[in-house]
Amino acid sequence: MPLPESIRRAWTQTEYRVRLPWGGHASIRCGMPLPAPLLAMLKQVDDPWGYITALNPAGVRLPAADNRARQRRLRDLLRDRGYRRHAGVGVGPNDWREPSLFVPGIPFEELDALAREFGQLGVVRGTGARPAELRELL
Repeated sequence: MPLPESIRRAWTQTEYRVRLPWGGHASIRCGMPLPAPLLAMLKQVDDPWGYITALNPAGVRLPAADNRARQRRLRDLLRDRGYRRHAGVGVGPNDWREPSLFVPGIPFEELDALAREFGQLGVVRGTGARPAELRELL
């Protein structure tokens, strides 16, 4: 079953910010190429990357403490598997904000599996500088 159009539209209009090590942020947008500062974080120019969160599974808002614990668990899993991760925040319509992680080099299969494990309905992903895409996981 596909996502309702209103949710898909909100996700594609969201700005997926990634905190840069030297300050500021770079933004990923669906349908747009990966920004140069984020491309520089890839080991190879054609590596896969993903943008993922563990918060609010299936769009159900959880208490802040539960969300923090879920996000910590995701961050720790990524670390234990050897992935670098960079803090980010999705900024969507109506001032919606959701802490997330940019993960350079993560294979799509593993990204999808982690997203499903944490109850996510979708992720943003891409390969190198190619346009970012919304991947629905229904």
